[in-house]
Amino acid sequence: MNKVAIIFILMITIFIISAIAQESLDQPPTQQVQSDTITGHKNMSAEDLKEHVVSLGVELPVWSIIPFVGILLSIALFPLLAPHFWHHHFGKVTIFWALLFAIPFLIAYGGQALYDILHIYIADYFPFIILLWALFTAAGGIFIQGAPAGTPLANFITLLIGTFLASFIGTTGAAMVLIRPVLRMNKFRQSKVHIIIFFIFLIANIGGSLTPLGDPPLFLGFLHHVPFFWTMKLLTEMVFVSGIVLIIFYLVDLYSFRKEGWHQKKHLKAYHYEIPAGMDESKIKEDFLQGETANKTHTAPSSKISILGLHNFLILFGIMGAVLFSGLVHLGEISILGVHRQIEGLIRDVSLILLGLLSLKITAWSIREGNEFTWFPIKEVAKLFAGIFMTIVPALAMLRAGSAGQLGFIMEAVKEPWHYFWITGALSSFLDNAPTYLTFLSTALGQFYAGLPEPQAVARLLAENEIFLKAISTGAVFFGANTYIGNAPNFMVKSISEEQNIKMPSFFGYMVWSILILIPVFILTTFIFF
Repeated sequence: MNKVAIIFILMITIFIISAIAQESLDQPPTQQVQSDTITGHKNMSAEDLKEHVVSLGVELPVWSIIPFVGILLSIALFPLLAPHFWHHHFGKVTIFWALLFAIPFLIAYGGQALYDILHIYIADYFPFIILLWALFTAAGGIFIQGAPAGTPLANFITLLIGTFLASFIGTTGAAMVLIRPVLRMNKFRQSKVHIIIFFIFLIANIGGSLTPLGDPPLFLGFLHHVPFFWTMKLLTEMVFVSGIVLIIFYLVDLYSFRKEGWHQKKHLKAYHYEIPAGMDESKIKEDFLQGETANKTHTAPSSKISILGLHNFLILFGIMGAVLFSGLVHLGEISILGVHRQIEGLIRDVSLILLGLLSLKITAWSIREGNEFTWFPIKEVAKLFAGIFMTIVPALAMLRAGSAGQLGFIMEAVKEPWHYFWITGALSSFLDNAPTYLTFLSTALGQFYAGLPEPQAVARLLAENEIFLKAISTGAVFFGANTYIGNAPNFMVKSISEEQNIKMPSFFGYMVWSILILIPVFILTTFIFF
C-alpha cells in the first residue's frame, strides 16, 4: 500500500509540474491568473472563484462522473463478489478510480484542475477526516460496563436515547459512543444485523436534526446565517420520522427475539432469558455473561451501569466547542497553496488534533481494549473517502453551475417544497450532503429573493417561506441513512460491526432495507409536512 501511495504522489507531482509549466508558457492572460493563484502568487477573489466553479460545471461532460460511479460500484460489489480481495486491496482500488479522474482532469484543465483538487482536500477532506478521527478517538476511550442484555425493550430505549443524543454531540459522536455498548448488549443474539441497520438509520442520521452540531449540512446552514436554534423547529418532523422507525424496529426486534427462543423465564445472573433449544448453555455463559473488562478480569455484567473513561465526555464537548467556535468567530483568512482557509477553521482543526492526542495520552489503553478498539475503521473511512472526495469534484461542480450545468435539468425541476425534500435527499444519499444542502439553499434564495444579500435573503426565507428550508434541511439529514456513504458514521458503524464478526449487508443489500423501511416513511412525511 505504501508503494502505491508513493507512486500516486509522484504521478500527481509530475502532472502538477507539467500543468503549471504548460500554463506559464501557453495560456492567455485570463487563465494565467488562475495558474498564478494555484501556485500561491495571487489571490482569487470570491467572485472569480464563483465564476470558475460555474464555468467548470458547464464545461465538464456528464461522463466525467464515471470514476465516481465506479468507486460507488466498487464499494457495493467487491465486498460481495470478492471479499478477500477487497479487504486487502480496497485502498488500491480507491486510488485507481481517483487517478482515473485526476490524470485526465489535470491534463485537460491544468492549473484550474489542480486548484479544484487542492481545494477539495485542503478545505473539505482534511477538516472532515480530522473531525471524524477526533470523535472516533475520544469515543473509543469511553467504556460502558454493565449494559443491560439486548432485549427488544432495552434496545429500543438505547436507540431512543442515542437518537436524541446525536443532535447535541453529533451523529458521529453519538454513533461512536454507543455502537460498541450496543454490540456488547446483543452479543448473545443470533440475529443482530437489523439492530445495526436501525442504529445507522436513527443515531447516525435522523437523530442529528435538532442543532447545527448534529449534522454537517445544518452546521453549514448556521455558517450561512440560519440562526443556531432555528433547527429546533425540525423537532416535529424528527419525532414523527424517528418515532415510526423506532416502532418498526421494536416490532422487528421483538419478532427476531422470540424467533430465536429467548424468553423471560429463567434467572441467570443479572439477566432473564431462557437458553434456546439446541444451544450450549456453557457457551452462552462464556460468550455473554462473562466479558473481558477493562482491568482484564472476567466478571459477569450486572444491571448496574458504570462508565470508564468519563473524562472523554469532556473531550467530546471540547470537540463540539471547537466546531462551534469555528462558526461563531471570524479571524480572517490565510492562503494555503492558493486555497483560502478561515483562520478559525485552522484553529479548530489544530484543536481537534490536540484533543484527540490528549484522549490517547490520558486514557488507559486497557479501556480501549475493553471496547475492542482498533484503528482499522477510521483508516478504512479515510482511504475510501479520499477517493470519493476526488471523484465527486465534477458532480458537485455541475450542481453548483445551476441550470447552466450538465445537471441543470435537476435544478430546473425544483419548484415546490416536496421537490426540495426529495431532490436534496436523493442527492444527499450518494453525494456529500453538506454541499448539496448549500446548493439547494442557494437555489431557494435565488427562486424567491434573487439579488438580495444573503443575510437578508435567509431572514426573509425564514419569515415568509420557512417550509422550503425545512424541506432542504430534513432531506439532507434524513436521506443520509439511505446508503452506507450517505453520512460518514454509516460506514464507520459498518466497519466496527464487521470487526466484531457481524456479517453486514452489501451496499445494495443495505439499500434494500432503507428502501423498504425509510422510503415509505419519507413518502408519508411528504404528504403530511411538505
